[in-house]
Amino acid sequence: MKQGLGTQLRHLIELLDGAVQQSYLDAGLNYRPRYTPVMRALAGGQPCSVGQIADSAGITQPAATQTVALMLKEGWLVAQSSPTDARQKLLRLSEQGERLLPKLQACWRATAAAAESLDADLPYPLSETLARAIAALEQQSFNERIRKAKE
Repeated sequence: MKQGLGTQLRHLIELLDGAVQQSYLDAGLNYRPRYTPVMRALAGGQPCSVGQIADSAGITQPAATQTVALMLKEGWLVAQSSPTDARQKLLRLSEQGERLLPKLQACWRATAAAAESLDADLPYPLSETLARAIAALEQQSFNERIRKAKE
């Protein structure tokens, strides 16, 4: 029986995230892969709002909010009030987060090399296929495609 698209995608994510998680553990890091988009967004040293992090990372604001909350709790980030709008919180890496960056960047380089290796083994690079799928879904959502399929 052929697996559905959702099942295949979940399995792919399990395979990828599991390996990335293991690489962090092998490097002696107690770090979750889901933190990476936030860490990358803040690695430049400039404080950012959750909205700015979401935009920079290419994730939804609710996903960024949830991840930031976990990272604040674990001590990777610190929050401060914006000097121009006290209602807005700006986030930056904590000292602990800053100390973590060199090891993380080494893991990220290894992950990027592994992704290139995977792309090279496929008839169509996965990264290119995913980018095209995302662009197609931004043009016409999967929701809309489902609605049309029901007609």
